[in-house]
This record gives sequence, structure tokens and C-alpha cells, in this order.
Amino acid sequence: MKKNTGKRSCLGRHLPLRPRPIRRGMTVDEVIESSMFSFNAGSLRTACELFANHIARENVRIGVSLAGALVPAGIGRSCLIPLLKAGLVDWIVSTGANLYHDLHLVLGYEFHKGYEKADDEKLRKHGIIRIHDIFLDYRALLDTDSFVRDTLRRGAPAFSGTCSSADIHALLGKEICRVKPALKEESLLAVAYEAGIPVHTSSPADSSIGMNIAALSFQGIDIALDTHRDLNEVTSYVYDIKKNGGRSAVLILGGGSPKNFILQTEPHIQEVLGLHEEGHDFFIQFTDARPDTGGLSGATPSEAVSWGKIDPASLSRTIVSYGDCTLMLPLFVSYVLNKSMPRQPSGLYGKRERLLRQLRDDYRASGRYGEGT
Repeated sequence: MKKNTGKRSCLGRHLPLRPRPIRRGMTVDEVIESSMFSFNAGSLRTACELFANHIARENVRIGVSLAGALVPAGIGRSCLIPLLKAGLVDWIVSTGANLYHDLHLVLGYEFHKGYEKADDEKLRKHGIIRIHDIFLDYRALLDTDSFVRDTLRRGAPAFSGTCSSADIHALLGKEICRVKPALKEESLLAVAYEAGIPVHTSSPADSSIGMNIAALSFQGIDIALDTHRDLNEVTSYVYDIKKNGGRSAVLILGGGSPKNFILQTEPHIQEVLGLHEEGHDFFIQFTDARPDTGGLSGATPSEAVSWGKIDPASLSRTIVSYGDCTLMLPLFVSYVLNKSMPRQPSGLYGKRERLLRQLRDDYRASGRYGEGT
């Protein structure tokens, strides 16, 4: 028999893991709270609780970044639109591809269940596009291209001067509401437009929407898309809430350029504009990338602290949950909707000019403005 040394265990400071049997009729949040404690299940639970208990608050401004083929996989309709309707998203940065694919449904095209080991040469001959195990009619691309060009051709005169990508996406969302009102609840762009949620893309030319804008320039229709305006607009969303005593949260789905764009708002405030700030207050990322290979864009929250992207005092309010977004996000959104109260939309799209003016005026009043002139 092992002798008791009399030393007290320090385990008393740590909560015991007490999983409970899963039973018939349990809700998703009950399953998460009763059985998901460790490894990636534990990080998913932590992300769920962090968002529901601390981020889903009136004084927190929530930005979401979106990368990977999540809209074709159904995540736009099943997860993101419910979050938008609950007022739990204030601004978005997405790849252009996700926003382009959002348009297919309202034009009469559905994504179909396919298989990843298909004969792609045969698919090409039959006019079928493959996204892993998802099939799409090639005609959807042609009709969507026409919709984008026609919408922007008619709407271009409204862009007096330069515009940001948020203006392009709002115009597309508005047109969906006009021509397909019965389907507007199925479109991320339409729901965002009606809620006043600005939707940006960090690389406008890197998608079919950008290619169609390029084609319009050959027709003498030049849309002055200003990516610098995008950067200043998203930065103004963060600066405004922090200046007025609130907090900033980022929910990062995947990585890539949208992740960096949503996070670099803080270095833009601090490093470039020279305005006092400490970093985002909350950070949740769902990703399957690894930091040691260089594939985890923007790396971990602790590394982001060294760049000023994350407030060092907020590291306990950050979490990276490793796994497939298409698997983890439905669980996360179900938990959040069950545990959080809806919020009123902040309507940032209509407030952009005022927020930009505030950011510009404070920059001009700082010691950094005018350097090098």
C-alpha cells in the first residue's frame, strides 16, 4: 500500500471532469456541456461558452472572417444567416468566392451532393463543377456572371467617386431583395444588406465578382474600387467601439487573407495611425491549419499579441479550436443561439462616413499625422 506523504494535492484548484451519459432528446448545448471536456472537444466547448457568456453582449462589436468553401458547403444558410438575424455579427470580411457562390441559389441553382473521387474530365464534358464532394451546374457561373455585371452596370452611377467592396456587396444584396424577395432570407448578402451589416473582401480581384468588374472596365464602365477605403472602414469599426468604452471581438472561420485583414485593424490603429489602443478583446478561431508549418495565417493569439493585434490582458479570452469548420460551426451556432439573447443590429454600413471621419480626425490630431511631409 502506498504511503500517504501528507502533502496536499494542488488539484483542488482545477475543476474535475464529470461527463454525464448522453440520453435521448438532449439538445446540442446539453451534449456539449455534459460530454465535451478535453482536446478539441474541450476547445470547442470553451469557444461556445466564451461567445455565449461574454461576446454576445450589447457593448461588444463582433467581426467575422470567412475563408474556404463554406457557403457551397451550406454554412452560409445553416449557420451564418441565423447569426446575422440574431444580431450577433456586426461586420464581415470574406473571400470573394463565398460571396459569389451565395448568388447561385437566388438565380435558381442549388449545390448538389457529389463525391470527391469523381472523374473530373467527365464532369467537365457534362458541364458540372466540383468543389470536393459538392457538384454545381456550370451554367450557374455564367448566369451569376451576367447577374453581377448587369447589377453593377445599372448601379455604377451611384458610386460617385471611389467605393469600398462593402458598397459592391450591398448593391448585390439590395438587388437580390428587389428581384427575388421570396428568396432573400436564403442569401447571406441580402440578409446582411437588410441588417446594415457591411460585408468586405480583402482581395476584391481574387474572385469571379472581381473578374466581372474587370470585364466592365473593357465596356467603359470603370468602378473605382478603393481597397484602402476598405482597410480604413473596418479599422473605424474597431476604433469606434473601443474609443467609446466597448470591446471588440473577432470570430475567425478558417484563415487566409480574411483573417489577417480582420486582425490588422489593430496594428493599423496603433502602429500606423499612432492612436492609443491595446488590441482586440476576444478572439475565437476555428481552423485545421498548424502554426509550425506557416499555414496558420496570423498564427496563434499569443503570437498576435506581439503584433498588437490582441490585447495581452485578453489572452484568457482567446481560443483556437482545431478542426473542420463545416463540422464545428453547426455545433457552435446551435449552442450560441440556445444560450444567448438576440441583439439589435448595429447598422454599421450606414454609419461608415461618420466612423471614418472620427478615425481621420483623431489621426490628424495625433503626433503621427504629417510625418515625412
